[in-house]
Amino acid sequence: MHDEQSVLALLTELGIEHDTVRHAPVHTVAEAKAVRRAEEVGHVKNLFLRDRKRRMWLVTLLEDRVVDLGTLRATLGASSGFGFASHDRLREVLGIEPGSVTPLAAANDADGLVTVVLDAGLRELPEIHCHPLHNAATTRLSAAGLVRFLRHTGHEPVWLA
Repeated sequence: MHDEQSVLALLTELGIEHDTVRHAPVHTVAEAKAVRRAEEVGHVKNLFLRDRKRRMWLVTLLEDRVVDLGTLRATLGASSGFGFASHDRLREVLGIEPGSVTPLAAANDADGLVTVVLDAGLRELPEIHCHPLHNAATTRLSAAGLVRFLRHTGHEPVWLA
């Protein structure tokens, strides 16, 4: 399993420009907003979801995007029982703790069990800010860099309008 150091090293190895800022652990969008500069854009929120057929999705959205799980279920073609995956599944499949969900955790899904879904609005932004596998830091990179990283891990992202 990857940790922060190895994920950041992988970004560097792939030639993806990035930088990481340390801060107090954050568990919500409101807490995250309180520990950063107001002018920063491109912060995300992440959902780790599953359905009764044991399919899993790692959904990365603009942080202020309102999500209706019923609509999202239909859009993704999920079966009934669609909702948040358990903390145990989060640890087992993505190797991270609750509150630390990030698209960079796709590096820990070596078996390709998770479909990565990205908010199409991220394409328009000059940079994206996400956790580096824990919630006491935030890593900045470009949307193109994130896509390159995901493809390297075997996860072709699905874009969500």
